[in-house]
Amino acid sequence: MDMVNSRITRSQHDRLVVIGSSLGGYYANYLAEKYGCKAVALNPAVRAPRELAAHVGMLTSYDTDEPYDFRPEYIEELKALQVESITDPSRYFLMAAKGDELLDWQEMVDFYKGAEQLVLEGSDHGIADYPEHLPAVLKFIAK
Repeated sequence: MDMVNSRITRSQHDRLVVIGSSLGGYYANYLAEKYGCKAVALNPAVRAPRELAAHVGMLTSYDTDEPYDFRPEYIEELKALQVESITDPSRYFLMAAKGDELLDWQEMVDFYKGAEQLVLEGSDHGIADYPEHLPAVLKFIAK
């Protein structure tokens, strides 16, 4: 997060929009609140410390099968970034898939109450049909 904050601070943007999926959505919430910018959250982990606490220990990377140690202090670092509630729903766009096999789409909908929402029947955590919904994301960003 230090690296992201540094890049944002050094950038010369006219407008900032953050987009994140899953844990990236959790980070997008933090950044949107910190910078007062728009955020697009795709199947976001709205309570990441709670969701990930059960996974502390030695794990295997999804993409490479490399082992890594997911430490308890990482949960504490995530807690420091927790957004309890969004302050301006008009700055947020939620895409939530009812078929998400990892996270509760209803919790996402409740967390982003008042925000623009696209709730997908079916789909999955990775939103495999994302290209079909990209126009809605771009429309929100362009507003």
